[in-house]
Amino acid sequence: REALAMDPQQRLFLECAYEALEDAGYDAERYPGWIGVFAGAMMNTYLLSHHRALLQKFDSSEAIQLLIASDKDYLTTRVAYKLNLKGPSISVQTACSTGLAAVHQACQSLRAFECDMAIAGAASVMFPERRGYFHEKGGPCSPDGHCRPFDADAAGTVFGDAVGVVVLKRFEEAIEQGDFIHAVILGSATNNDGAAKVGYTAPSIDGQASVIVMAHEVAGVRPDTIDYVEAHGTGTSLGDP
Repeated sequence: REALAMDPQQRLFLECAYEALEDAGYDAERYPGWIGVFAGAMMNTYLLSHHRALLQKFDSSEAIQLLIASDKDYLTTRVAYKLNLKGPSISVQTACSTGLAAVHQACQSLRAFECDMAIAGAASVMFPERRGYFHEKGGPCSPDGHCRPFDADAAGTVFGDAVGVVVLKRFEEAIEQGDFIHAVILGSATNNDGAAKVGYTAPSIDGQASVIVMAHEVAGVRPDTIDYVEAHGTGTSLGDP
């Protein structure tokens, strides 16, 4: 009954959080420290697609249960409840940057010793699963179903479904406890463009440059020592330049 009403994004994120902890070699029930959760999800399109006709049939108690199963505010606290996690459980919502913002917030929490381990990530799964779109010139969607980020022919993006989760710890403790380390985050930074851009959804060169400079300073890294960059490209004619 709970799974029937639950946003699949919440169920899938719970599965991935469990698998991430398992892959890290930790049992939340036996881990002596506090484990935090930082994550976000997109709009619950499952509710819009499957439950619109049912909303009038719920009494007050069922309506509350539907709210808890559907609203993305409950994404992280559900994980904390199901896996018995005692650290901060914070929903992070920044649209397209939600996953990275969640990782940043998790790192800040670890640095502040609010938790000893953190699960961070995001979920984005749209319904119905079989769907399409009408291309509009100048719009965000690709005219031919292909995404070409950082390309002169970039003309639009293609939206996909995914869930991503990482488990984070303070570096010194991960070394001491013999953890398998996939990567080290030397530093991170976050900001906002403000109004210095052509429109609300448009990028700002100055805003992006300033947050990159901040991240370099926090990490203690000189730009000329970086020889590989992985970045989020929009694949659109407005965003990529």
